[in-house]
Amino acid sequence: MRTATGSRARLRTGLTAALGYTLFLLFGGTASAQDADHYPNRPVMMIVPFAPGGASDFVARIIQQGVSDILGQQIVIDNRSGAAGMIGTEAAARAAADGYTTFLGNIGTVSINPGVYAANMRFKPDRDLSPVTICADTPSILITRPDFPASSVSELITYVKANQGKVAFASPGNSTLNRLEMEVFKKDAGLDMVHVPYKGGAGPAVTDVLGGHVDLMFTTLSSALQFVRDKQVKALAVTTRERMADLPGVPTMYELGWTNLVTSSWQGVMVPTGTPRPIIDKLHAALIKVLADPRVQERMRQGGAIAVSSKSPEDFKSYIDGETAKWTKVIEDSGVRAD
Repeated sequence: MRTATGSRARLRTGLTAALGYTLFLLFGGTASAQDADHYPNRPVMMIVPFAPGGASDFVARIIQQGVSDILGQQIVIDNRSGAAGMIGTEAAARAAADGYTTFLGNIGTVSINPGVYAANMRFKPDRDLSPVTICADTPSILITRPDFPASSVSELITYVKANQGKVAFASPGNSTLNRLEMEVFKKDAGLDMVHVPYKGGAGPAVTDVLGGHVDLMFTTLSSALQFVRDKQVKALAVTTRERMADLPGVPTMYELGWTNLVTSSWQGVMVPTGTPRPIIDKLHAALIKVLADPRVQERMRQGGAIAVSSKSPEDFKSYIDGETAKWTKVIEDSGVRAD
């Protein structure tokens, strides 16, 4: 009798647990949908995985107020720098999927880091973060020290080939687009140059090019634009498909025949995977409205960035997948390793 009674008790307990789990599945989703109807009802955090003053922070602060106005709640920027952006990226990936944590990722944190730091990453951007929309294209520019004995890409190639292994190029580190752009250029042009990596973003590297301590580098246009305007560095080419309106005399790598160097250190908003789709749609709608604002577009242009947006989160996802595949191959072919 005791055995039968115990069995019935365990059965009742199991049925109760199963019913509870079923109700959770049924009404949990409803609760999320209801929450989305009232979203947001408190401030929304935007994690920027780099220090204030960089390209990501620049883009975040330009879109911050407009998105806040549309959503009716303040967007609070949280700069979490370190480890090539992985500290902030992991914080975003581990955050609650409720729409109150957003993330401004870029090509490095989302599409390059997984190929360079795969063995050390405790998260996967393509699994743990869901795209909302791209926000900005930040093209690169090939610059040299002011007294470098070449004033064009063809002259640069000729000079380096005559001095193989003696010319030094700077980069903000291994897991950066600027390093990989130079690897593509070196391989295709048959060049042997010395890599000088810097930490702390593009600023220190550009400063050393400016000072003549290193010969050349690809860097984000936003990091070098003022120095180019002031003729403190030489600008040999940009990585846009068409010439920049602000630099009409600087050719594009594309028009010079380097069709694989149409590149950009893009920025885009993402959220933790599992964030309800209605919330993602609200964020997407707010962001594309802000990015279409001529005032926002002009502020970005003045800083060397181009305001862009994705038609849908799925379009942004497809773009990210393509970028990740492209740069992972470059990483594998060039043998780039973690700093």
